[in-house]
Amino acid sequence: MEPDRWLGLDLRHLVALKAIADAGSFGRAAEQLGYTQSAISQQIATLERVVGMRLVERPGGPRPISLTEAGTILLRHASAIEARLLAAKADMDALAAGDAGRLRVGTFQSVGAKVIPALLRRFGMEHPQVEVVLQESPDEEELLGLVERGALDLTFMTLPANHGPLDEVELFSDPYVLLVPVGSPLAAPKRTPTLREIALHPLIGFSKCRAMDAVETQLASSGRQPNVVFRSDNNGTVQGLVGAGVGISIAPLLTVQAGDESVEIVDLAGRVAPRVIGLVWHRDRHRSAAAEAFVETAIAVCSELSQAALAQPVRKQPVRAQPIRTQPVPTQPVRRTA
Repeated sequence: MEPDRWLGLDLRHLVALKAIADAGSFGRAAEQLGYTQSAISQQIATLERVVGMRLVERPGGPRPISLTEAGTILLRHASAIEARLLAAKADMDALAAGDAGRLRVGTFQSVGAKVIPALLRRFGMEHPQVEVVLQESPDEEELLGLVERGALDLTFMTLPANHGPLDEVELFSDPYVLLVPVGSPLAAPKRTPTLREIALHPLIGFSKCRAMDAVETQLASSGRQPNVVFRSDNNGTVQGLVGAGVGISIAPLLTVQAGDESVEIVDLAGRVAPRVIGLVWHRDRHRSAAAEAFVETAIAVCSELSQAALAQPVRKQPVRAQPIRTQPVPTQPVRRTA
């Protein structure tokens, strides 16, 4: 069939045609492309057979060659194809360098509120062509499952992950504090309350926080089973119920909303080991340059945020939560899914 001839067209043929048009001779075109003159002649002859029309006028002698009308028309298409190929190469180079593509990142509420804004601002400035797609869930097991199935490239997680073929990197430690209503005797500045004293009070817990299971186990080891009167996946709900006097809560500092006059935050002085926040990815899948760049940026940003928090003056109980200072979210393309 007539169209089948065009399936034999090779990109080299179009490159040779453009070189001849630019150089004005087969010899100079061959030198420009690093071919022999006979190779250029063969490529043009093949192209003319594919097209079924003469593309180059060969006057002979010292007169320069020129393109026919058909050659001129085809050259316009060849130039457009070359431009698209160069654009494709630039896109591939950017992808390989981590400057383009899509990155799917899992997160949870406290990290999303206190860490993600500063992180995305920095990452967006350094890699403006990378689209970061955020997926938030209160259930860290769900986020780990999405990483295992390849639906997420990375996820923030309480370490250790202990879940399949995963690699991880530690970002920062998040200390636990005691959240109590204003006026609670547990906030008296004399000494840090013991775990047994804490366990005597009604407790507001977190529904799907993996690290809180260990905290409640530690409370139980004090000799009294904690009385959890309510659980929530919402940090604001936990803090609001404490402020209303429903109970107290042992909460990661990152979850605490500063400036709440209805609560006091008591430093536990290391009675409960801090939770460790990190990034997790699947070790058996390819980790893109964008993902590697995101991990490096996260390490740098979290280190800066941790140093800023440590620079705050240490006060005796009751202690007010020190907010992690963040900047506005960057203008890079960011999409958030449910």
